[in-house]
Amino acid sequence: MSKSVFKPVTYVIFDLDGTLLDTERIHKKTFTKIAKDYGKEFPDNLRLQILGKQEMDVANLIINTLQLNLTPEELLQLARDEEEKELQNVKLMNGVKDLLEYFCRHKVPMAVATSSSEKSFYVKTANLQNIFSVFHHVVTGSSDPEVKNGKPAPDIFNICASRFPGNPANNKFLVFEDSPNGVTAALAAGMQVVMIPDPMLPRELTANATHVMESMEDFCPEMFFLPPRDFSCSCSS
Repeated sequence: MSKSVFKPVTYVIFDLDGTLLDTERIHKKTFTKIAKDYGKEFPDNLRLQILGKQEMDVANLIINTLQLNLTPEELLQLARDEEEKELQNVKLMNGVKDLLEYFCRHKVPMAVATSSSEKSFYVKTANLQNIFSVFHHVVTGSSDPEVKNGKPAPDIFNICASRFPGNPANNKFLVFEDSPNGVTAALAAGMQVVMIPDPMLPRELTANATHVMESMEDFCPEMFFLPPRDFSCSCSS
């Protein structure tokens, strides 16, 4: 995709799981174990379907697909119990720290729009408070009363944009996402979206993103008319 296709941006919104934090492999392990405990398998295609969705939507989809004898609340509690210790030591995805420092240095306002609940967000980020202090605000879709519909609906990105001072236009935003549901939501909100897809995601499911990268390390701000980074990068796509 040529640079002429891209438009200038002045604000940035990040997804959390699989984009900022290396949590998706933990979630996969958790749901695989729970399914096994109930005599079921957790297939890869189901994992791809739940990426980016709100917690209750995830629980309902898993229960209905695998025919588990659980309520959504019971499934989510099992998952929380399973993940509690591991999520306290979750790591940043490659390139995240440097990219956040770049945006801070150039005073680009940033926020997080995550389908996680507020409680889940704080568990995952408790040991990274210095990193997450750089964000103007965080919208937690599973617990925010203003977010009526989860991704792939655009609600969470519309709400996130509206909480910046001055009511900036949605077309001024660049979103970083890892899931097809998140990409669809961002595009529906009228925003450009950079996708860093899960390695197992079929390439055809990345086709709608404005730009696709393997890692945050590959991001070239000049593509979106932002100041260059302090090191060279490949701007081909």
